[in-house]
Amino acid sequence: MTEQASTGKNAGQFEFWNSTSGEKWVANQVALDRHLSSLTDRLFHHAAIQPGERIIDIGCGTGTTALRAAAAAGSEGTVLGIDLSNPMLGLARTRAQAQGGVANLSLEIADGQSHVFDPAAFDLLQSRFGVMFFENPTAAFANLRTALRPGGRLCFVCWGPLSDNPWFAIPRAAAVRQLGAPEATPPRAPGPMAFAETAYVTEILSGAGFQDVEVKTETCDLIGASDISATADFALNVGPASRLIRLHEPSPTTIAAIHAEVETELTPYHGAGGVKVPARLNFVQARQP
Repeated sequence: MTEQASTGKNAGQFEFWNSTSGEKWVANQVALDRHLSSLTDRLFHHAAIQPGERIIDIGCGTGTTALRAAAAAGSEGTVLGIDLSNPMLGLARTRAQAQGGVANLSLEIADGQSHVFDPAAFDLLQSRFGVMFFENPTAAFANLRTALRPGGRLCFVCWGPLSDNPWFAIPRAAAVRQLGAPEATPPRAPGPMAFAETAYVTEILSGAGFQDVEVKTETCDLIGASDISATADFALNVGPASRLIRLHEPSPTTIAAIHAEVETELTPYHGAGGVKVPARLNFVQARQP
């Protein structure tokens, strides 16, 4: 059954994540979980979930972080995973069922900017790359903050600047060289890099009413495949290059040219353990007054 979120001005994001983009994340779930494993570990280190805590996982996607949070919170805790994507949330439910059902986990189609949460009912808001897509981020975080008890906390990870993230920059540049640059968008427009500026993130959260905002910038390896060719396949299937390829529908010859450029540029990151590409990430924490 397809669920409809009350998306309001985020309707464009609802459409985006319920189309090919959401389906690609489902198809590549195993590879993506491996790819993001290092930064996911760092997110959970910063979140420091305690048994019995009540948690909202914002943009929980295919369920990896929500399932891990449910395990950390234990039988006395609860996790509410929310997302806009029916395909991804469907896989999250399947994964929970494969574990025999996860009694302390609920999964809902919901828009964090407009959903009416139980007030002051949660200890932690957490997210792995799920908060950079709000049409009005200050309003969204103000709404999410209503769900936190006094002293409750927020913890999420988002991308740093494009120039510091070759995993994004290399495939995008290769696609642009072959297909042309996309229409320019403001650097703070909703999207993966919307929160690259640490001062902007602090401004948003302070404006939303959070206190003790702290942004720690760290470098984590993104894990590719064991060989360059398979890693290039993955890079063209999920991410900025895939968006340009979907937009232009180039010939197989052009796609092969993009692939070859990405292989060449990723070669310096290939070692005995496979492909590992350093990523510059912002780990953000704040508290409810």
